[in-house]
Amino acid sequence: MFKSAIAVIVVAASAAAANAAEPAKAAASPAKLELAKRVAQLTHSDAIAQAMLLRPVADAMQQSDAVLQGRVTADKQAAALKDIGAEAKKFVEENSPLVQKSAEKYIPLTVVPLLADRFTEDELRQIIAMLESPLKKKYEALLPEMEKALGQKVASDVGPTINPKLTDLKQRIGLRLRTASMP
Repeated sequence: MFKSAIAVIVVAASAAAANAAEPAKAAASPAKLELAKRVAQLTHSDAIAQAMLLRPVADAMQQSDAVLQGRVTADKQAAALKDIGAEAKKFVEENSPLVQKSAEKYIPLTVVPLLADRFTEDELRQIIAMLESPLKKKYEALLPEMEKALGQKVASDVGPTINPKLTDLKQRIGLRLRTASMP
């Protein structure tokens, strides 16, 4: 018993010495914190919390579709999914403000200090310049058009080959779900 107490004291003393040897981190300057806050705003850090709310709702919708497939008629499935979709939408609308408020409360306590710790003031200014760049905005405005143009070409090129295979895959998945759900 006495030896184990000494061992604990030695380990604690070693840990204290190691911590004392580390240089203390200086608190970030108010200017640096403001830059980090601006980066958090420009990167829409609050979207992380919103995605956390939407992910399980989307999963629930997907699972509902899988459960209903093959168990009820197509009309009943469509009606049930419409009702479930309305419930999911209501849930998201009711809970989004709560999640948004929580994100706004914790971004300054989590994201901002991380940014201030990991980047210099100059790096934060560079990130802000990049995020606010007119060239970036111009490029982002072009993204939907690029996606549409590419999507149309790819769909017309491989759609006739992929669509029957996709339909077959969906049928095989439905068959497996029906088979698995049989007693």
